[in-house]
Amino acid sequence: MQTTDIGNKEEGKVWHRKPTPSNTGIMVTVIRSAAAYQSKTVRFLHVTFDTTGDSFLAGDHHGNIYVLDITRNRFRLVQKTGQACTALAFNLRRTTEFLVALADYSIKCFDKDTKQLVSWMRGHEGAVSSVSVHGSGRYAISTSADTAQLWDLDTFQRKRKLNVRQSVGIQRVFFLPLGNTILSCFNDDSIFAWESDTLFCKYQLPVPDEGPRIHYKAFAVTRDGKILAAGGRSNLLHLWCLDTRQLLRVVQMPPKVRTVRQLEFLPDSFDGGASQTLGVLSQDGVMRFINIQTCKLLFNIGSHDDAITSATVSPNGRHIVTIMDNGSLNIYSVQCLTQDYNKPPPSLVKVVSGGECSALTMKVKSEGVQRPAKNSGRRVKTKVLRPPAVPMTEDKENELPDGLNKKRLVTLLKAFGEYPAKYRMFVWRSLLRLPENHAAFSSLTDKGLHSAYLSIQERYPIKSHKLQRGLQRVLSALAHWAAIFGETDYLPLMAFPFVKLFQNNPLLCFEVVSTTIVNWCQHWFEYFPNPPLNVLSMAENVLAHHDKELLQHLIDCGVTSQLYVWPLLETLFSEVLTRDEWLKLFDNVFSNHPAFLLVSVVSYVTCCRAPLLLCSHKEDFEYFFHHRNNLDVSSVIKETYRLMESTPADIHPRNMLDDFQPLTRGQYPVFNKYPTYIVEYQSQERERIRQQEVDYLRERQAVQELRAKAVQRQAEDEAWYTQQEILQQAEEKRRDILQQEESKLAEQRTRLTAMKRELKVKELQLMDAARRRFLKQQQDQRLTDLHRLDEQIQRKVCFHFSHLPVFNIERRDSFHPFILCGVSICPLLYIMGCLYVLYCI
Repeated sequence: MQTTDIGNKEEGKVWHRKPTPSNTGIMVTVIRSAAAYQSKTVRFLHVTFDTTGDSFLAGDHHGNIYVLDITRNRFRLVQKTGQACTALAFNLRRTTEFLVALADYSIKCFDKDTKQLVSWMRGHEGAVSSVSVHGSGRYAISTSADTAQLWDLDTFQRKRKLNVRQSVGIQRVFFLPLGNTILSCFNDDSIFAWESDTLFCKYQLPVPDEGPRIHYKAFAVTRDGKILAAGGRSNLLHLWCLDTRQLLRVVQMPPKVRTVRQLEFLPDSFDGGASQTLGVLSQDGVMRFINIQTCKLLFNIGSHDDAITSATVSPNGRHIVTIMDNGSLNIYSVQCLTQDYNKPPPSLVKVVSGGECSALTMKVKSEGVQRPAKNSGRRVKTKVLRPPAVPMTEDKENELPDGLNKKRLVTLLKAFGEYPAKYRMFVWRSLLRLPENHAAFSSLTDKGLHSAYLSIQERYPIKSHKLQRGLQRVLSALAHWAAIFGETDYLPLMAFPFVKLFQNNPLLCFEVVSTTIVNWCQHWFEYFPNPPLNVLSMAENVLAHHDKELLQHLIDCGVTSQLYVWPLLETLFSEVLTRDEWLKLFDNVFSNHPAFLLVSVVSYVTCCRAPLLLCSHKEDFEYFFHHRNNLDVSSVIKETYRLMESTPADIHPRNMLDDFQPLTRGQYPVFNKYPTYIVEYQSQERERIRQQEVDYLRERQAVQELRAKAVQRQAEDEAWYTQQEILQQAEEKRRDILQQEESKLAEQRTRLTAMKRELKVKELQLMDAARRRFLKQQQDQRLTDLHRLDEQIQRKVCFHFSHLPVFNIERRDSFHPFILCGVSICPLLYIMGCLYVLYCI
């Protein structure tokens, strides 16, 4: 078992060597380790397959979405959402787009090729648990616990919204595989079916009254939309028939199963959509696959130690991808898991073997009359005739690979009209004795696409890109095998039914087409590039023998065998028959001589004689043999067998065509039954035309580039002139603005000068007032000083005079000089006191 760590890689290989699944069926285990811690892994949360089943989407816990292609052994990181996803859906109408439900309750649509966000849908108030896409890819239903919403994926607008009471929650709402029916399952085990267009309630499945309540949690529907499986908190499974709306069966799982977590039907390529194998994932992490008819346990995946969290089955039933409990992905091969019971049916021929003759052994006796033998006393020996050890030539021709017998198969075919759909591909492989030359086919495909089919999509457009690539691949391999197949115009029409039938196995498709060409298309290419006139003559001879009136009518209307035989042959009836009718016809074609196909064309014409006799214009005949008609293919097959037996030997195609010859093993045979010089000439002419076309395309590309450059230069010149005009207009506007600003500035300067003058005058006035106020203050200060000096003088004078001797002038007997002089003494004393004070100061 291989383990692949994708880490932080954006792309790479899923496995590095070719996987060899073990008994467990695991092809490879995919993990994603964190960047900082190698020992820590990022868990994968959800997985979903595309419609082909060859690739699937996987979303991890960090919001990374990967695309893993199993057939191409590649993985690629297509989106980083930044948050964990809660659901994925990959089956949109535009195959490159997918839906992701995120943890913020929104749904985003991305493109896996461009990695661009296409749309963003909001509306849920809870986590989206599932997203179901309609079979057409146009509508989607997103389900949360409280609501389900129907979206139109063309406009990404919400069409309808389903609300329920809080007490009754929603378990799941999804589309049925076929039709326009929506199935809604609720917590109370009620299941309703609605019309998706009108949301009209079609029916309700009755809730079982008997037995314990299961509490449905898991649901699964077969591909044909007829059987619904439901399980829940019990080991019982309910199988409902949606056509009759009745409970078909109650399946009891083993006692180890207590709760059913998930249910998945395992489809089979040959079951017609009615899957019989159901996978049941229980609480112990083991997924058990059972047959719903026999209730037999087929195989298990997972274990208690390596538990499975969820599982997804590919639509083609070839692979199972499981998310394990540790967050890794396991990719299982269903072929290895089912090899023990999915074996081919046992041989229809029983051979009696053994040494001694048992009681069932019959003795062959002589046909003559037996007479009583005389008793001579001797013992009579009896000889037992045993079958020869080597089978007869006829038995050798009838013996097919895988234990089948062609004679018995033809007997069953005539009894039931067709082979069982489940075993049809197996029977065809045995009838055609396909060698399955893998190496030889690989050598053809390794040469790449043939130049004749590089642009086949232009001539034969197909909606499915997978079918387009498959058809292109098979036609290229045929062209590499034989050069004529690169020049045959009708080869795509002839090969397309087989490509559609074997679209998942190109090797078988190539070998079926090549075997059909070698055996049933004998002598088709001898008159190339014209229709095979010799083969058309054979059919016309048979028609002339059995219905001369119809042939004469066709001749009278100017209709040749190229109009009523060749359209049926070159398309192998694919234009005039439905798929089921075509399969039924080719069950008989591959089981009979190669002449059966040519005779079946005649029987088709004779069975349609009534409408053909009413036609008289050539356009009506052309339309008739290129479109489907109201005709029972069983009657055509029955008529073909009658014509095969009643046609004379001289005109019977059997005598003109070789018997069936299978392809050789190892290498494919050389195919040169065509005029090589014409094919080589056409090939050379086509190569010359292709080279001229390449040269023409190169010249046209050069002219277109020159024209584009001229247009670009002209656009640049116009843009330059336009820019110059814009710049000139902007310059004029700026000049006007500048002139206006200069005028405003001059006016402001005048105002500023006047303002300065006023300020100067005010300044002078303030200075004069301040000077006057200063002078007055000085004057007041000096006066204050003088007053203070006066007060000090007075104090000093008063102080000195208080200490002078006092003269008594009233004494007359004394002599006073001042009195004598007749002058008053007081003024003199005052003056002397002042002088003394000044001196002291």
